[in-house]
Amino acid sequence: MSKQPTSKSKKKEYYVNPKEFYNQIKTYYKTDDLDDVLAESVHKIAIGLSYATNFINYTYKDEMVGDAVVKMFTALKHKKFNIESHSNPFSYFTTIAYHAFINRIKKEKRYKQTINEYKKPSMKKLCVKMVMVKYM
Repeated sequence: MSKQPTSKSKKKEYYVNPKEFYNQIKTYYKTDDLDDVLAESVHKIAIGLSYATNFINYTYKDEMVGDAVVKMFTALKHKKFNIESHSNPFSYFTTIAYHAFINRIKKEKRYKQTINEYKKPSMKKLCVKMVMVKYM
């Protein structure tokens, strides 16, 4: 009988390897040359976070991912991640993406409230007109 590998012996695969991501950022900060691997890693962080249970069911998930990617690239461009004091850029950029997601949810909520406030008086007027036509 062959033994099944236990969960402890299995090595967990990351969708973005933190050590490689750290080295890619160091290289980018030195050369200012954004390579495809770094861009793909940033995109994978946003996509991976979008599958978290608190974000998975939103209809505007694509907008959330887009906002997160823009914010993370802005942070890269302005070199916000401090290489000397931090060693985990994955956590740093995931936090940026998380806050971008929250901001998009707030924007969509405000938009929906504005639409609903506009619809209320219009619906009342329409209902009054329908009642008046019915009894004339």
